[in-house]
Amino acid sequence: MAKASVVNRLAIIGIGLIGSSIARAARQHGLAGAIAIADASPEAVATASRLGLGDACGTDAATAVADADLVILCVPVGAMGQVGAAIAGALKPGAIVSDVGSVKGAVMAQLAPHLPGGVHLIPAHPVAGTENSGPEAGFATLFHNRWCIVTPPEGASQQAVDALCAFWAGMGANVETMSAERHDLVLAVTSHLPHLIAYNIVGTAADLEQVTRSEVIKFSAGGFRDFTRIAASDPTMWRDIFLNNKDAVLEMIGRFNEDLAALARAIRWGDGDALFELFTRTRAIRRGIIDSGQETAEPDFGRRHEDDATA
Repeated sequence: MAKASVVNRLAIIGIGLIGSSIARAARQHGLAGAIAIADASPEAVATASRLGLGDACGTDAATAVADADLVILCVPVGAMGQVGAAIAGALKPGAIVSDVGSVKGAVMAQLAPHLPGGVHLIPAHPVAGTENSGPEAGFATLFHNRWCIVTPPEGASQQAVDALCAFWAGMGANVETMSAERHDLVLAVTSHLPHLIAYNIVGTAADLEQVTRSEVIKFSAGGFRDFTRIAASDPTMWRDIFLNNKDAVLEMIGRFNEDLAALARAIRWGDGDALFELFTRTRAIRRGIIDSGQETAEPDFGRRHEDDATA
């Protein structure tokens, strides 16, 4: 593992699940000399202050980033440009500006025009989270043994890239670099399409509930419970993800519809061999995810974790 990157001042803009988890993890692992936090919500700022998540907490993003070595934007993808414009004049030369968004191409396009020369834009995406949100939802071990994908633009400072990678590794993440374009396609398959399906299935069930007098909800089995967990994610965040990664998502929806049509044909024509082959292949993928340490076999609905909110 790379040596942990220790920054003199870390600024976190947006103190929800991911932002508060970064604050906790950075504090626990000694990765920042000081932590400044900003959030547009006075209530979130008050909660972050009460929890001791930062050395300075306020609603002004420009104040938070002043003299920061590393700035991490933990705001919805659609707000990146607005925040970038707000902090641009307060960034010091040599500062690294990063983010945690699930879309990378759109983040680069929104932020790059605002950032002054001498500031390093190195986007990143920790592939970790829960369905909960807000400052109190974070925990220091959220990133442990989870992947963080770093997507440096062409010509980025290798020193800045290495520093950001080391920072995430210091919080326990497995770090990989790739292009923004590849990231957006990969995440469309592994995250965005599953969320879209979950939202759709739960919405369909909600409609059916009106005619089945609550039986759909009352007798929901494990599979439906998992879908409702995914569909409970932050609606603002996911609205912005789909709108900002629409090309890759639409491509995956097209492929999914083709595969779904093939599955429907197998069921219609009683092709048991085709169904068995598909289910065997997908079962092996699930086992591979467990074997890689990205999930456990326990039916831990609700994703319980140790109570380390003060870590």
